[in-house]
Amino acid sequence: MPVYFLSSLTPAAATSLRSLCSPRRFLHNRFDVSNQLSFSCALPEVSSRGSLVSVRAMAGAASASTPTGTKQALISLSDKRDLALIANGLKELGYTIVSTGGTASALEKAGVPVTKVEQITNFPEMLDGRVKTLHPSVHGGILARRDQNHHMEALNAHGIGTFDVVVVNLYPFYDKVTSSDSVSFEDGIENIDIGGPTMIRAAAKNHRDVLVVVDHNDYPALLKFLKGDQTDGGRFRKELAWKAFQHVAAYDAAVSEWLWKQTSEEGDIFPPSFTVPLSLNSTLRYGENPHQKAAFYVDKSLSLVNAGGIATAIQHHGKEMSYNNYLDADAAWNCVSEFDGPTCVIVKHTNPCGVALRENILEAYRLAVKADPVSAFGGIVAFNTTIDEDLAREIREFRSPTDGETRMFYEIVVAPSYTPKGLEILKGKSKALRILEAKKTSKGLHSLRQVGGGWLVQESDDVTPQDISFEVQSQRAADEKELSDAKFAWLCVKHVKSNAIVIAKNNCMLGMGSGQPNRVESLRIAFKKAGEEAKGAALASDAFFPFAWKDAVEEACQNGIGVIAEPGGSMRDGDAIDCCNKYGVSLLFTKIRHFRH
Repeated sequence: MPVYFLSSLTPAAATSLRSLCSPRRFLHNRFDVSNQLSFSCALPEVSSRGSLVSVRAMAGAASASTPTGTKQALISLSDKRDLALIANGLKELGYTIVSTGGTASALEKAGVPVTKVEQITNFPEMLDGRVKTLHPSVHGGILARRDQNHHMEALNAHGIGTFDVVVVNLYPFYDKVTSSDSVSFEDGIENIDIGGPTMIRAAAKNHRDVLVVVDHNDYPALLKFLKGDQTDGGRFRKELAWKAFQHVAAYDAAVSEWLWKQTSEEGDIFPPSFTVPLSLNSTLRYGENPHQKAAFYVDKSLSLVNAGGIATAIQHHGKEMSYNNYLDADAAWNCVSEFDGPTCVIVKHTNPCGVALRENILEAYRLAVKADPVSAFGGIVAFNTTIDEDLAREIREFRSPTDGETRMFYEIVVAPSYTPKGLEILKGKSKALRILEAKKTSKGLHSLRQVGGGWLVQESDDVTPQDISFEVQSQRAADEKELSDAKFAWLCVKHVKSNAIVIAKNNCMLGMGSGQPNRVESLRIAFKKAGEEAKGAALASDAFFPFAWKDAVEEACQNGIGVIAEPGGSMRDGDAIDCCNKYGVSLLFTKIRHFRH
């Protein structure tokens, strides 16, 4: 017999019908009979034409639902790791498992009794799976507050059962759109989860009554909690809820980032707003100083997938990385990755104190140490070539040029790869030596820096000598060797803290001055380190020289520099040109500044 909703009845008739067909009344009578309770109510036909609207679907939905009081767990997973563990654990604790689509099929194959969600909603999946759980029979059971009588009465009135545990993770949108550059816009859109985030958010909001789990690593903790006395239940529930909202927030951030790239116009690189999804990698012993607490987070932005860099480096050996270790290793790796030929870079406090490029990487290493052996001691050594047996032995046994006896000590060695024998030898240098294997950092990324109350965002400084022209300004042009040295020095100086000066010859840094408030002092420090080898060398400055006569340019010329490379752009560029002409020095303008703060 069809069931109808009577849109206009006399008060007496309505009261009689409510009494006859009350789900609440019916449920109370059979509350503990079965975990899968259902009810039906057939109304007598009424002959009031035009006043009847069929509600067969509504009645069917009510009859298929489970009443409040039955322990139910809703499981819907894309990542099905440990599915049997959580499902069997909940089953043993007396939970009825309700599940969707592929998860339900996987549970059935694993021999776990499961109620499909359409049996709860009395509504099939539709729109190619876009609508599965978006139904009051699901969300009512998640969102209802158990301490609110009118909430529970509403559930009983509609035959909706409560869910006490919600185990959900989301469509692999992140993996899908990063797995290939050829993912279509339509395919990306279809991988945006709707029902999953809705269930997670609902359960997390109602965490006082519903335990929500989005990470398979939390399954053991959940089962342990459910088996225990739950005395500190509020804290555990809040932690799970926080993690759930973070899970959804990171997911939405990935979708937002992807959509921005799909819709933004060329050259529009800064969105009006964006979210940076950070994932805790490790808690560090301390920060920049021992009294500061610190942690290291990995950026999960889509733009950084396969971007390389220190954040994704593999540590093969040594003590745990510190805050300063990460900064120094990043500086060393970014610098050495700039060079095409076999290169060694040694960094101390984020500044390169030794850089050398040679066909023979052993020679490059020795020259990099020689540039400033005092600073190199305790520094970070980076290579852009594989560390083999010979290079590893050289690193392990090399003696400081200062006395010829002291073995060089390093905090970190970083390279793109190691031979098995090379790695074995290097591990023998010190138990503390951190050995990192890193991928080359991608170009075209944004760099972020915090200031009070905000963040500065800019494009990374990816300009290389191949991207620019070294324009001759002086009467004497640089010869081929001088030009090569100038390009090498200019590539080094971009990685030195401003004000920065680098002196180089034969693809080897001879001296470096950094971080001084005025350019003259940085220049003097660089010459002090370079010594007599500065004669005929190239000098690069990260910015223009504001003065020339009786200032940095003239001092450089008087100290025997052969060629100077600087951006130009000063009001007194003419003085710099005249000064170089007086001393027969070649002056090159790059028109590119390399400030680094």
